[in-house]
Amino acid sequence: MSKNLVEQENDVRSQSANIEGNDETAQAGANNLWAKLKNILGTGQQSALLGAAFLMFTSAIGPGFLMQTTTFTEQYRNSFGFVILVVTFISIFAQLNIWQIIAASRLRAQDVANKVLPGLGHVIAFFVSFGGLAFCLAHNAASALAMNILFGLDYKIGSLVIGVIGIIVFTYKSIGVVVDKFCEVTGIFMLITLIYLGIASHPPVGLALKSTFMPNELPLFPVVTLIGGTVGGFICFSGGHRLVDAGIVGQKNLKKVGGYATLAIVLTTIVRIMLFLAALSAVVSGFKLDPSNPAASVFSFVMGPAGSILFAVLIFSEALNSLVGAAYTSVSFLKTLSKTIYNHERGSIVAFIALSTVLFEFIGQPVKVMILSGTLNALILPLALGSMLIAAHRKDIVGEYKHSKIMTAMGWVVVAIAGYMAIVSFGGIPAMWLD
Repeated sequence: MSKNLVEQENDVRSQSANIEGNDETAQAGANNLWAKLKNILGTGQQSALLGAAFLMFTSAIGPGFLMQTTTFTEQYRNSFGFVILVVTFISIFAQLNIWQIIAASRLRAQDVANKVLPGLGHVIAFFVSFGGLAFCLAHNAASALAMNILFGLDYKIGSLVIGVIGIIVFTYKSIGVVVDKFCEVTGIFMLITLIYLGIASHPPVGLALKSTFMPNELPLFPVVTLIGGTVGGFICFSGGHRLVDAGIVGQKNLKKVGGYATLAIVLTTIVRIMLFLAALSAVVSGFKLDPSNPAASVFSFVMGPAGSILFAVLIFSEALNSLVGAAYTSVSFLKTLSKTIYNHERGSIVAFIALSTVLFEFIGQPVKVMILSGTLNALILPLALGSMLIAAHRKDIVGEYKHSKIMTAMGWVVVAIAGYMAIVSFGGIPAMWLD
């Protein structure tokens, strides 16, 4: 009997040791997972660089990104692949020029512009902040749509959700850190979702690939539109301004800056390709896209009824990220021009988001304001990039830095295209307000 008790006691001790061992293993596994996650998201300078790339990436894929890509795919079918190729090529040169010149000069875009031509920076800052405010209204509208699909909430109530969350994000004491992590985590979710959508649609890859290099037609209008949506307005400066805030400037950091600028464009291109392939799969199969919401139709085509739910979650994530990016970048354009805003940056961002939320409650869906702001934003890229290309060759601004002649030449090509886009866009303003 005594022997049995001893054996039972030993069994209990053995089981207890196993449990403790399992707990330690689980804890070690959790710590290892967290360490890997930290390595992926980065720490310190790496985190700021990755955060800047994801800030630009998530700002470029707002709700309008979904609508443009699916609408143009339905209209131009497989030839839209050519548009993606051209826009990617142009975007890389626009982003690399902007990020590298900002880093070399150690100045934000508006300060560079003011050094080239006094007062120009103030004009650009006004356009960016006005456009950012109007696009925040659009993100409120997207949030309202998402909340209506998910929970049946009234549009005006649903729009409050994104405003409240946006304000909460910026109540954290370290603005840069919270923006980095927020954009990284939600950006990864959007990246995975759209990659899955593209693969699960079983797209006609061969047809798309052939038409990318040998299109049936040359759709120039989508090229102009997508350039504005990818590097127009505040978007092209969001990452560069984040790097200035993080102190990642100077010639010693130019290689890293260029690499992460390219990463931002590559991520944007990947999700655009995936959405294009999914939309193309739906179109060539004869599936009719809903004209009022073609992007949601693509999700339903791939995943059935569950697709509309995932679509709502995705557009809410995109709207929230774009809201954060628009508010952060808009204030970054104003803070060097106003000591009050500079000394109360966090409060200014919160006020910016609160203002857009309140305005949406009174205006509703601000279609005309959005069109006007988009037209004004068409001026930002040629004005800001043009001033930067001039600054890139002035020693009083960039010191001994030598900007690439090829980058300069390609930058002026982008300025010419963006300038043409601005001229064409302004032609429709009078008719819009007379209707």
